Amino acid sequence: MHIRVITEDLGHRPLKSVRPSEVRTWVVSLSGRGYSPSYVYALHRRLSQLFTDAQHDGLVAKNPCSRRTSPAAPKQRAYVATTEQVWALHDALPEYFRPVVLLGAFAGLRVAEIAALRVEDVDFMRGIITPAIQYPGEELKTETSKTPIPIPADLAVMLNTNPVKWGSSTIVVGAFGRPVAPYTIETAFKTARAAVEGLPEGFRIHDLRHYFASLLIAAGLDIKTVQARLRHASAKTTLDTYGHMWPDRDESSRAAVAAALVRVPGAKKLPI
Repeated sequence: MHIRVITEDLGHRPLKSVRPSEVRTWVVSLSGRGYSPSYVYALHRRLSQLFTDAQHDGLVAKNPCSRRTSPAAPKQRAYVATTEQVWALHDALPEYFRPVVLLGAFAGLRVAEIAALRVEDVDFMRGIITPAIQYPGEELKTETSKTPIPIPADLAVMLNTNPVKWGSSTIVVGAFGRPVAPYTIETAFKTARAAVEGLPEGFRIHDLRHYFASLLIAAGLDIKTVQARLRHASAKTTLDTYGHMWPDRDESSRAAVAAALVRVPGAKKLPI
């Protein structure tokens, strides 16, 4: 879809002829045509990727896309499901698909990781998930994504249900006990989502990661620990996405300053 829009607007132009000022004008025109801010931002990013590839191949000397031509990044807060909604989703799915919710909401896995998670990637005795591949059997993009995730014993037992029943090589299986693609999982998830009261229409499996993050933050975990559990490469990514979830510390900071203002015996009295 991105390429189609770009081709319709700029496909007739030689790459070298596109100037930064024209990119800015194009971005403004996209907004005027009714595209959402997030979609305009995505279109600009796609155009920039195309020019970066062209520059790498020596077709252009410079990428006309930059921060100066880019629209503001959308600042949308993700919907965080309640615990009741998470379990309602779990129960609305067929039994063989229920680990999808468990892995998303209580381990923070992405859908491609969920579909590919193998029995050998889970240490059921020690309670550790170590993601290693994503569907369809490809290596994870970063080493950070391979960070082990500790899970409680009860969750480990629940995740072992399919392997015990089907003798499957993966944690998530289809109706016949075989591995399935993310598309199949997402189709079933959409059906289950419609049965859960209060969930927005666009709620995705990926949004279960937001619930997982909120769970960790509510438990008082620090930023570095939450970053490690979400397997973010940078703490900045974690803060940019979930910084608003950390509890306000106004009273704590007020108490800390008040404690420092307590007069030491014999000290000069502070003016009022």
